[in-house]
Amino acid sequence: MSWIALAFGAAFSWGLYGASLHKGQMDLGNPLRALLCVGAAYFLIGVIVPVLALSSQGELRDFNASGTTTATIAGALGAIGAVFIIFAFRSGGSPTYVMPIVFGGAPIINVLTTLALHPPKSAINPLFFLGVLMAAGGAGLVLYFRPAN
Repeated sequence: MSWIALAFGAAFSWGLYGASLHKGQMDLGNPLRALLCVGAAYFLIGVIVPVLALSSQGELRDFNASGTTTATIAGALGAIGAVFIIFAFRSGGSPTYVMPIVFGGAPIINVLTTLALHPPKSAINPLFFLGVLMAAGGAGLVLYFRPAN
């Protein structure tokens, strides 16, 4: 499968994430129950699947400290993001408000972080910065013109 199809798969999954998480949290009556379910899903999909796949390939070894540390921090950042989303919902935010902030802000933060970690080898096209501003403006427009709840 091509990387673009996989990227759209992630966008689709994460696009459904906020509304599904909010509904689960409301149905469960306590946001920490929802977080526990998210953690269980991460464990099942994020631990058991790769352990089985790596074992079947004979690759469940040779982890290095740098990669393991960085990947674990990345996983923690994902889990921390889920905690922030859950508590944003608990504090009265709805997916209509919370998720545009998350999904509008995350790409901008990602681009700036990536530029800092992997500086470009040539000058950045000014239209790149226009795209960053448009991403921020798009999230702002979604929030400003959101449907009434």
